[in-house]
Amino acid sequence: MKAKTMVMTLALYAVAAAVCFASDLQMGTWKLNETKSKLAAGVGKNSTVVYEAAGDDVKVTVDGTDRDGKPLHNEWTGKFDGKDYPVTGDPESDARSYKTVDDRTLELTVKKGGKVTVTGRIVVSADGKTRTVTTSGTDPQGKTFKSIAVYDKQ
Repeated sequence: MKAKTMVMTLALYAVAAAVCFASDLQMGTWKLNETKSKLAAGVGKNSTVVYEAAGDDVKVTVDGTDRDGKPLHNEWTGKFDGKDYPVTGDPESDARSYKTVDDRTLELTVKKGGKVTVTGRIVVSADGKTRTVTTSGTDPQGKTFKSIAVYDKQ
């Protein structure tokens, strides 16, 4: 009985460690690698994205430039559960959701006024050193776009 309890406890710890490791892959500071990226013309550029723990939530802070080259800073705090959480500081969105697909992949949805404006997928490389963010959507002028942004872990 004692051996069975120990095996079950070790198995539980292994699962917990795997879950923590998976969320840790997204965490940290990511810098845009413009050379490897294929950014759509006329859209903003997220130069630095920081994922950090905020209690039981995740805080995502984005710094970059908007389509006119003006500084951009926005923040989102929530869970990777597919539910909408408010965005502050972004005139083109007011809610964002992230959903875990697997240990290296998130799905992203951006909304403005309840309407989906951008969808995307965020994939961290197997070595954890890069992440590729593929997004598509419609800009405020109604023009569709698709971008592929590659980020290096700092």
